[in-house]
Amino acid sequence: MAIKSNDPDDLPLVPGVYLMKDSADRIIYIGKAKSLKKRVKSYFRKDLDPKTRVLMNHFHHLEYMVTDTEKEALILESNLIKKHMPRYNIRLKDDKRYPYIKVTNEKFPRVLITRRVLDDGSYYYGPFTEAFALRKLIKFLKGLFKVRDCKNMDGPCLNYQIDLCNAPCDKKITEKKYKKLVDNISFFFEGKYDKILKALKIEMQEAAIRQEYEKAAILRDQLNSVEAVLEKQKMEFTRSLDQDVIASASNNELACVVVFSVREGKIIGKDDFLMSGAENTSEHKIISAFLKQYYTGPRHVPAKIIIPQIVEDKKLLEELLEEKRKAPVTIEVPIEGVEYRLVQMVSKNASIILNHQKEVKGALVDLKKYLGIPKIPKRIETFDISNISGQMAVGSMVVFENGTPKKSSYRKYKIQTKGPDDYAMMKEMLERRYSKLKDNKGPIPDLVLVDGGKGQLNIAVDIFKTYNINNIPVIGLAKEFEHVFIPQTPSPLILPHNSDALLLLQRIRDEAHRFAIKYHKTLRSKEFEKSVLDNIPGIGNKRKIKLLKYFNNIKNIKNASIDDITNVEGINRNLAGKIHDYFKK
Repeated sequence: MAIKSNDPDDLPLVPGVYLMKDSADRIIYIGKAKSLKKRVKSYFRKDLDPKTRVLMNHFHHLEYMVTDTEKEALILESNLIKKHMPRYNIRLKDDKRYPYIKVTNEKFPRVLITRRVLDDGSYYYGPFTEAFALRKLIKFLKGLFKVRDCKNMDGPCLNYQIDLCNAPCDKKITEKKYKKLVDNISFFFEGKYDKILKALKIEMQEAAIRQEYEKAAILRDQLNSVEAVLEKQKMEFTRSLDQDVIASASNNELACVVVFSVREGKIIGKDDFLMSGAENTSEHKIISAFLKQYYTGPRHVPAKIIIPQIVEDKKLLEELLEEKRKAPVTIEVPIEGVEYRLVQMVSKNASIILNHQKEVKGALVDLKKYLGIPKIPKRIETFDISNISGQMAVGSMVVFENGTPKKSSYRKYKIQTKGPDDYAMMKEMLERRYSKLKDNKGPIPDLVLVDGGKGQLNIAVDIFKTYNINNIPVIGLAKEFEHVFIPQTPSPLILPHNSDALLLLQRIRDEAHRFAIKYHKTLRSKEFEKSVLDNIPGIGNKRKIKLLKYFNNIKNIKNASIDDITNVEGINRNLAGKIHDYFKK
């Protein structure tokens, strides 16, 4: 329970957390202290730094909470900052989400790609910057170790029938054996490659001794596949490292913190975070605030954390992280060697990202000026349609926040409108998105961009009138000449062809186009694979599975000769001829 006070002399000489508030009772700063009385009294000195002077100009009263130890105060401070996001605290802005690997907390765990790190008992690995490469790797590992992919364990599915899953749902594998397979995947993402190779070799040798030659052959193939993937690993160091390397860069508005995750001597992940409330703040204070907020979440704690400058509460942080890791943790500042060079490299990355943020902000400021809209368009929602002569039409909404994609907010729409009518399709998609605003559902954008010219823009304007949306600017971008169309303006706005504002609009529009086409291709592919083999007389479910298992996909079946098709178990030459003729037609 928080206790209210206006006089620092009333505070006790014990550890705790203090919440400084303004005259409107809004929390403007949260801090922790070894001694509440001594710490709060320090704010009333005359020799305050500029940032603290501004804080105290808005200070009216405070509340405090007593804790048993300073460590408890540190944890409480971190949790309260995340909850209330006070204006004058250095705050971790974790709205950009890179993909992570999630090993679920289930009896038979699944291995997923997620952009949300939750405190749900699951194991998380990452982050990873290349989502496409990560999906390929996960597909490889799932196929290699045959772990389950389905949400509900309702009995053997197609994956089991084509030998991509061990079917724990049907008790085809014990919990202990299944856990070994998941452990191998975990070893991979922990960088423990020697451990995974050793485990596979031992299991293979034991299977051979027991004369289980088929199992030994499977393990041999797994071993060879893992070794082949490991040969492609890059950025190795001459000695084994298991650590996070952290550095920052800041200007008078913003700070950027970059984290390189190094496991077993290899960089396996990189992430960057923006920190607000860091104006006129030294690097060691930025790093200190980051460490408290970053590691108190559901993230892996390494044995060593390398930083560029020593931070206050170093010993306290080490104790806290050791409790979480259940093993020793050290926070170090290197002065030479490979770790020092790593810190320099991470610092350079932080500076590059900060400069990019500055450029993006400049583009957004220019865009506000060109369009004559009331505020900087921090959140831009963009819409596009993809179809072939009106068939299998889909729509996409992509979202950019502060000039960068926010993929967790992307949306796909399967369009119900019939016929090749782009205007009607756009109308349907915009209605489905913005009808929610009347019920106060969903975030409100600062700018809406539709792919197209005056016609598409007029559709958007009509939708906004229908739902009484008057405060959201909307524009159209026509691809042919890159003209920008604005409501109630007869002539298009022609931005300088090399302006950052136009380049940003093009990038956002192209991303919406890419996302729509990708969804359209996925639906076409699913429709084709779902129906094409079913249309061939003599092909039932079992033969279809055997064909897919042998050829991997429809494209390979389509290109196969009659002789190739007869190699599939259960397919005679007569049926192979029918399959071949069907695809040729």
